Amino acid sequence: MASHTVTTTYKKEMQFETDSPTGYKTLIDTSPENGGRNEGMSPKALMLSSLAGCTGLDIVFVLNKMRVAVPEFKMEVKGELTEEHPKYYHKVWLDYHFYGNDLDEAKIQKAVDLSESTYCGVMEMFRRFATLEVGVHFHKINA
Repeated sequence: MASHTVTTTYKKEMQFETDSPTGYKTLIDTSPENGGRNEGMSPKALMLSSLAGCTGLDIVFVLNKMRVAVPEFKMEVKGELTEEHPKYYHKVWLDYHFYGNDLDEAKIQKAVDLSESTYCGVMEMFRRFATLEVGVHFHKINA
């Protein structure tokens, strides 16, 4: 069975450094009102980034297999927290934005659907605690 291990080390004040299994390091911090300096990602923001990263990797992999080029692609993820502690995301909006003048919208949509339904484990984890709304948007690039 696959597993992952990360090591997170206290640095100073409210800042931590966490590493990936491959050795890449990321800073975690909080806002000044919570004693931090905003010098790193907050833990909850990292969760939203993980969702975007997971599905984004899936989509690029599938599009490469389909031989579909996308000049520009980004995702915007917004999470709404519960009012009571422990606060967690109970609603999440994930918007995919694809930019290009000759986009194969049907194949791109298929790649998104495959990520959502089959491949993205982080998305499946989010579905266990949050309502997830997804939008796919296609944009022309001005020449």
